[in-house]
Amino acid sequence: MSTIMKQEFGTLRDGRDVSLYHICNSRGTILSVCTYGGAVQSLKTKGKQGEYIDIVLGYGDIGTYEKEDKFIGALIGRCANRIAKGRFSLNGREYQLECNDGANHLHGGSRTGFHKQLWDAEITADGLKLTYTSPAGEGNYPGTLHVTVWYDVTESDAVTIRYQAVSDADTICNLTNHTYFNLNGYDSGSVLNHTIQLFADAYTESDAESLPDGKIISVDGTPMDLRQPTRIGDHIDDDFDQLRWGHGYDHNWVIRWAPCNPPVTDWTGKGLCKMARAVGDTSGITLTAYTSQPGVQFYSGNYLDGTPLGKQGTAFTRRSGFCLEAQYFPNALAHPAFDQPILRKGDVWKAETVYQLSITEK
Repeated sequence: MSTIMKQEFGTLRDGRDVSLYHICNSRGTILSVCTYGGAVQSLKTKGKQGEYIDIVLGYGDIGTYEKEDKFIGALIGRCANRIAKGRFSLNGREYQLECNDGANHLHGGSRTGFHKQLWDAEITADGLKLTYTSPAGEGNYPGTLHVTVWYDVTESDAVTIRYQAVSDADTICNLTNHTYFNLNGYDSGSVLNHTIQLFADAYTESDAESLPDGKIISVDGTPMDLRQPTRIGDHIDDDFDQLRWGHGYDHNWVIRWAPCNPPVTDWTGKGLCKMARAVGDTSGITLTAYTSQPGVQFYSGNYLDGTPLGKQGTAFTRRSGFCLEAQYFPNALAHPAFDQPILRKGDVWKAETVYQLSITEK
């Protein structure tokens, strides 16, 4: 069982207090989570030389979290990724959401998204429990949505994120986490020399606004084929429409649902599948990711330039971190053939993502 310690982390502009919780296992791995945005602020684990390395981008003060707009480490909701024109229809009624990504809605909205909310926290036997109630009409989403998220670290260095949500009316629910990883250390610069592997045979083709057009495309013969361990920088700037439009990798891959042995017991009842594996080229730190969700957005930090200075004054520049966001497919509401992020009144929605840490010596 992990040990959890609480630390005060300052106050928001409106005077509310923010806390930072440190979740530790006996091996010395420490996951730090901020109650503002439910953000993963730090993740320290051993590299191949035995040194402790903090492998996630984050900030050392709450003021910077309030003003940053790159979703650094945060919990994302009500709907992760993009909704075209910010519009969707549910039960015959049209809803208009904030368009905070050009002409489209992204990650729940700029101020009403879960990344900008103060979550309640409780230390439990199941890890750090965060709760937030999103009232009906917040961000113009229907229904009052009650969300619970548990963070924990196992004795085998598996970081677990477990989500649960219930609504008093039919609504949209697509929750994820937006941690930026740099397995050589948050202050080590580019991730282009990291190795990435995605356990996916297809991706959802997107247009120039990063909106899927409904087509599921095989990765065969394209720079999107990351089925074998591949240096992130090998094809990221290839002359390929998907990569030119996304300024690099910023796409949803369709996870191959195949038997695997996840490092934790399946909590959702849906099953867990391996979605990705990444290795830091200098640290040897390896991250193997599992999820109950159908898709993973692999984002190579193409728009990090201009982000406020991070921990210890570190400049987070373009491609200095990558994300593995387990989710429903982007803009799924416009494509009925995709799994739909619709939560019906009274149903309990569950999802789980696991990041298993280990060392690769070579």
